[in-house]
Amino acid sequence: MKKKALIFWGGWDGHTPELVSKRFARILENEGFEVRVENNMDCLDDFDYLLSLDLIIPCWTGGMIKWHHTRNIARAVGKGVGMAGCHGGMCDAFRTDTEWQFMTGGQWVSHPGGDGVEYTVHIVPSSSPITEGLSDFVVRSEQYYMHVDPAVEVLATTRFPTVNYYHISNKPVDMPVAWTKYWGLGRIFYLSLGHQDSVFDQAPTAQELMRRGMLWAAEGKQWAMERGLTDEPFLNDAKLS
Repeated sequence: MKKKALIFWGGWDGHTPELVSKRFARILENEGFEVRVENNMDCLDDFDYLLSLDLIIPCWTGGMIKWHHTRNIARAVGKGVGMAGCHGGMCDAFRTDTEWQFMTGGQWVSHPGGDGVEYTVHIVPSSSPITEGLSDFVVRSEQYYMHVDPAVEVLATTRFPTVNYYHISNKPVDMPVAWTKYWGLGRIFYLSLGHQDSVFDQAPTAQELMRRGMLWAAEGKQWAMERGLTDEPFLNDAKLS
């Protein structure tokens, strides 16, 4: 049976969400996925549909999301549906929604120097299959400075500062570029590269990271089902927002 993925795109056009969505859809279709692409969030109304998926990919910089849409995604991922995304399409989406940030693992705060900064992405030594055999690479794009959940597993980093700005008064930091985390039974992958679709042509290793990350995230649901796992240990009725 084919794995199923949903890509929903929108928000700020400067991140070329339609082109990025089409690229990710082609990658997944080449891997045997059945892919649905939507340019609205109506598809998030149906929790049972979301639960039938193996992977959800948001490509939606900025904007607002309805509370029940976030809740439906959070519940579906908690039950094992994977989520993967890149750049502002996932971790600069829905800035006022802290549950979204808690689930995805980070939030963009700045990109000193804007677009066109040349910097190195360092692959972190890891047992993760996502980075196996990959080497450091150079990219010219936005360099994302982010607030990051300390619980994530960092797979790649970049060193700040690269350009002059007020942050250089502080010590150098290795900022996560790619990470994985868990949300209940669900697997989450994020890559901060992808300011525009062309970045993936400029840096093929970035596309390979994204491909592997999407596949890894999509495997979580089956892994949990084969082991008879449920989301019961994670449930909590307390008001969290």
